[in-house]
Parts: sequence; C-alpha cells; structure tokens
Amino acid sequence: MDLAAIPWRPTRHPGIAVHFYASDQGTGRVLALIRMDPGCGYPRHRHRGPERVLVLQGGYDDEHGRHPAGAFVDYAPDSAHHPRAIAGAVPCVLLALAPEGVELAPA
Repeated sequence: MDLAAIPWRPTRHPGIAVHFYASDQGTGRVLALIRMDPGCGYPRHRHRGPERVLVLQGGYDDEHGRHPAGAFVDYAPDSAHHPRAIAGAVPCVLLALAPEGVELAPA
C-alpha cells in the first residue's frame, strides 16, 4: 500500500489525518485509515461497540500498552483509550474498524 498516495484529510486535532473507506452517520460504523504524526495523539474516546485496529506503520502507546507495526488490537465495547504515536518514529498509520462508532471525550 502506497501510504503517500492516500488522500488524507486533516482533522481539527494537530498531527492527525484520516481517510474514510466507509462511514455511516446513522449507525456510527467507521472503517478508516488514521495517521498520527510522531508524538501526536488521537483524542481520548470510548468505543460504543468493539474496535479493531491494525497498525500498518509506526506504532502507538495507550493505556493498554505499546502497539508496534504489525500489531492487531481488539478493544472491547465500552472500553476507552487515548492513543499517542511513538515519538521520534515514522508517522503511525492505523486501519481502524468501529462497527458502532466511537464517542469522543468532551474537549
């Protein structure tokens, strides 16, 4: 996969970009690539259902440990975390499937 060819969309969160493969506002279902620049983090969020993440490049840390490239992480419904890309490395790129969506913590 040529990650440089992905049409990334910046988010309101510094150093975070996303590319949606599928998104359903009614159910919250999302299948997306998420790119986090080194040292940047995706906001703390809760999973309404399960969330499955495949780390394609780089890696990230969260409350559940360190997840390097190649890791598959399966988060349980109602679990929450704040992933942060490993500093000093390449950008972290994740393929994330959240069948019931996520709920961001209040800003």
